[in-house]
Amino acid sequence: MANERLLVIDDERGFVDFISERLGAKGFHIIRAFNGREGLERAYADKPDLIILDIAMPEMNGYDVCRKLKLDKNFKDIPIIMLTAKFQPTDIRFGVGMGADSYLTKPLELELLLSTVNTLLAKKKTKSA
Repeated sequence: MANERLLVIDDERGFVDFISERLGAKGFHIIRAFNGREGLERAYADKPDLIILDIAMPEMNGYDVCRKLKLDKNFKDIPIIMLTAKFQPTDIRFGVGMGADSYLTKPLELELLLSTVNTLLAKKKTKSA
């Protein structure tokens, strides 16, 4: 898959740059946001094909961003991967409960992220076909 638009929302600019470079090299178009509120605004403006979302961010946390998007009929089918340092079972259950389609933890395993992105995009295409 290529040319899909991925929105990466994380307050760590270096991490966003790293993800953007790696996934951009695989043919994805990367949209960046550096806090929850900006991420939500970019999602509404750009309607990405998939969102990679941190939890602990200023302005609005990732749980709230995920919940707002999943409750909106125009955005509920956009896959969301929570990618965070929060790894406790309660964090994972809460993230999935907010609507996350996948929950990955840092430190990042790039191949796992890429595989998850491709799997979720393929499911989205199958669902809409």
